[in-house]
Formats: sequence, structure tokens, C-alpha cells
Amino acid sequence: MSGSPDAIKRFYKSVDVVEADGGFEIHLDRKPLRTKNRKTVLASGKALATAIKAEWAEQGEIIDPASSPLTNLLAEAIDADAAEQWRDDILAYLQSDLVCYRAETPAALVERQAAVWDPYLDWLRNELGAALVVTAGVISAPQPDIAIDRVRAVLEGGSPEALGALRKATAITGSAVLALALWKKAFAPADIFAASLVDETFQIERWGEDDEAQARREAMQAEFLIIARFLDLLEKD
Repeated sequence: MSGSPDAIKRFYKSVDVVEADGGFEIHLDRKPLRTKNRKTVLASGKALATAIKAEWAEQGEIIDPASSPLTNLLAEAIDADAAEQWRDDILAYLQSDLVCYRAETPAALVERQAAVWDPYLDWLRNELGAALVVTAGVISAPQPDIAIDRVRAVLEGGSPEALGALRKATAITGSAVLALALWKKAFAPADIFAASLVDETFQIERWGEDDEAQARREAMQAEFLIIARFLDLLEKD
């Protein structure tokens, strides 16, 4: 931790969760925790506030922001205040969503993509009423307006904090469908992340993987699972 350029010495002794107007604050030595833009870190529910409290209580002599990922997700959402932009970003991914673009060959990859990705499209159609078009190759296939509108309606029910996390999950997986499945707990988070790597996993099985690529995958998975936990905590009191 001490090797990070962002690391600073721990400057507080006590960490508390304090109920406030609109949610719960995290206090360090009775002073509210603040974002980089000096806004108060306010969690909508006690569960998330308690988890953030634990991140700060568990710090040692040196504080590294990277060791407080839940804090970072919440603080970034508060500072950015960009819920509308995040909704638009997520919807844009639907037009070129990973799970809608399939390989033409080899047959084994075509079959695996269908086996892994079709259940997500079935869920989106059955649960959210959004039926997306699937295409093979690199030819673009515009998605039906009604499907986009139905996903938009679902996203409009999301809090800014949830939308910020969803935007990150979408970028990691390359799929708004997979991010929505994570948010709605339709599939296990680890399975959703694995679904985003069908093509890559197929190639690894054939040609192997180097250490750098493996480290990148592991870092992406760790970030994705933190997002999953953040979304889960947001829904708890």
C-alpha cells in the first residue's frame, strides 16, 4: 500500500455510520467522509454505508484509495452526477451488444456462443420485454426501437449510483444485456463475467494464454465482482 502515489497516512481513529437526511454518512473522527470534489459521501442504505465503514476501519497506517473500491464507486457517482449520460451510454451498447454478434465459424465457437448467450437474450425478452436481433459476422443489425425503449424504461428506475455501476459493468463486459442481468440478479455474477469472455476463452483453449493476459482477466473479474457487490448492497436497507 505504501508504494502507491495516492497513499496517505491514516489521519483518523474512529469510523462511524451516521443517519442523515436522505441516507447514511460515514464519519471519520466525527467528520463526514467527502469525495474528491468535497461532497459528502452519502449512502442510500445502511448496508452499503456499513460496508464502506469497514473499508475505512480496516485501513492500516497507510491509506490506499484502491483498497476502498465501494467508497470509490459511490464517490465517483456522487461527483459525476451524470445519470442521464450513463443511461444513454448503456443504451448505446445495445446497438452493438456483445451477445448479439455471433461468429460464423468455427462451428464449435458458434455453438458455444449460442449455448452461453441465448439464455441472456431469452431472459431479456421474457422478463423485460426487449427482444434483440442477433446477427452473424460484422454486419450491423439495428435493434428495434421498442426493445431500446423498454430497456430505457427499466434504466429510468435506477438510481444514479446504480447507473454509474451499470455503466462500468457494461464497459467491462462489452454488453448492456450482461450488465442488466447482473443488476437484476438473473444469473450468478461469476457466470455473467465468464459469459463476456466466451470468445477469449475459446481461443485460450486452443492456443494458450500468457501471464499478462491472465492478469488482465483477473483484474477485470475482480472489478466486476466488486460492482456486483455494490449493486447488491444498494438494494439493501
